[in-house]
Amino acid sequence: MAEEELRAIIQRCQILDEEEFKAEDFNLFQVAGQKCLDEDYVSEVLEVVENEKNRVIVRSMGWNLIGPLMRCMLKHKEGEIKRKQCLKILEKLVELCSPKELVLGFLEQIERTSQEQVSQIILILLDPLHIVLLKLGSKKAYSVGLSLSTILSQLSHLPVPYTKKQLEEDEHGLCQCCNALPCFVRPFVDEVVLHVEDSSDGDCKELKKELLAFCLNSIKYPLLVAELDDVPEEGAKNPFRQFAADILDILQDIRLLFPKMFSQYRCRSDSWDDDLSETDKEQHADSFACLSYMVFVQNSFGVNCFPLVFSPSYILQCNMVHIRVLLNRQEEPVLSKGLALLENCLMRLENNSLLTESLDFKVFVTTSEDLVKVATMCPFESLRKKSIKVLQLCIDKFEEEGKYILFRCLLQTSNHSGVEGFIIQNIKNQIDLALRKPEGHSFFIGLSLIKLLDRVLLLPEGASTDLLQNSDRIMAALNLLRYIFIIDKEAENRTCVWTELFKIQQTFMKPLHTGLCLSRAHYKAEIKNRKENKGESSTSTESTSITVGGKKMAKLTSQMELQVLQSALVTFDLMESILARVEELTDTLAY
Repeated sequence: MAEEELRAIIQRCQILDEEEFKAEDFNLFQVAGQKCLDEDYVSEVLEVVENEKNRVIVRSMGWNLIGPLMRCMLKHKEGEIKRKQCLKILEKLVELCSPKELVLGFLEQIERTSQEQVSQIILILLDPLHIVLLKLGSKKAYSVGLSLSTILSQLSHLPVPYTKKQLEEDEHGLCQCCNALPCFVRPFVDEVVLHVEDSSDGDCKELKKELLAFCLNSIKYPLLVAELDDVPEEGAKNPFRQFAADILDILQDIRLLFPKMFSQYRCRSDSWDDDLSETDKEQHADSFACLSYMVFVQNSFGVNCFPLVFSPSYILQCNMVHIRVLLNRQEEPVLSKGLALLENCLMRLENNSLLTESLDFKVFVTTSEDLVKVATMCPFESLRKKSIKVLQLCIDKFEEEGKYILFRCLLQTSNHSGVEGFIIQNIKNQIDLALRKPEGHSFFIGLSLIKLLDRVLLLPEGASTDLLQNSDRIMAALNLLRYIFIIDKEAENRTCVWTELFKIQQTFMKPLHTGLCLSRAHYKAEIKNRKENKGESSTSTESTSITVGGKKMAKLTSQMELQVLQSALVTFDLMESILARVEELTDTLAY
């Protein structure tokens, strides 16, 4: 019997001094104790560890029972009596055994546990591990860091819950662990706070670094990919939002909140301690970005401690590197954070207040290009719409020259008809503002406008351009021309467009007219062909599929194909009607 084997090894070792214990004794004790726990003789093991005569034996060998003890607790998680007995055994081990051996034993169990049970093991071991780490005294920084990194590493394999139901069910226990971890680290934070002014305390500085690493790793997972807004339902609280607030509190208490937020910005204060190498900063770029989001966007737990001395433009500049990091990720929650952070920074500024010469304009151009990528390639419709909204906000904040440069760059790089049409509409609005002002310099009238219109009034492949694919851009360009010819009379010619009329006719209007004739003829022929083969295609099992954004869309029936072709003809008719109006305004002859 297992309990008899355990008593036998106990009786043998009771008469020996600690230094007389052999490897065989350790093995026999471990095997016998494991059998007892596996066979549910928990009370017998508890009796052994609580017996004062066995104090030396338990101190030397007891940590070997950690693994079997954890398996027993998981096995009897619903059995209150045996679970309490297991906890008492664990308490006795924590009291008697070597702290270093216990730390390694606890972490070994956390590492070895399956994904399905890891949160249960962590929640069981947090309090014992906490007590053991405190026993290590001033030399505990390494063990604290190892414990925190091991726990977070195992938690990183768990899926993050998003919906209210998922958060309430907390199937994998991630929310419970996030609630428990801040309490686990609080005594270590308080110790650092107590000695924060003592630069000579090397152990405290090491502990501070470990706490910083814990905060950055916690931000990277789960906070970076978690939803941090409160759950909309009344009375519902988001545990990740509270975890984020706790992480910010820790960083603020150890005086690393703002140094880490600005650690990647060239204007950061040289007086801030550099706790991370350049390689570490690159590895934690996602964490720094999410940290800024937590402070500025989720302002209920960050902005109150933010120095008001920083101007809105400075805040925007500091955050641009973080915004770009977020916008270049693929996950919906991360992209959403990037858009929200940029929007928040821009909303602090007055319209037309961003001076081009005072900013690193290149990063704004590249960020605008990132917004275009989200608007055109992101699979989530809500983020596509939000991206266009933020892009418009970005345009609105720049002074006139900044808008002009941004328009030129985006027209050259966007390669998307819808975005180009959006930019051209913005150009039209700026021309309207310039023409309504008194005479004076403006980037949206005169020769500077003509240079910009060279990019607008352009058919990439002349008359052979795919007019349907470029319809948004072409329609916006035609409407822009029509507007200019109506509001800016030839006698005034403030836009200088009348001076360039012949060039516009030859390079844009005439090829467009030809292209419309060719396209209409082609689509009419396709419609005729579909109608003639309608009977045959209706009995055929074949259907046509189209590709959009690199993804196969649903297959089209013959009737749907006809509708698409007829819709294209309507688009061509609309283009031709606006082109005719432009020709009428300029007194051109029909081609």
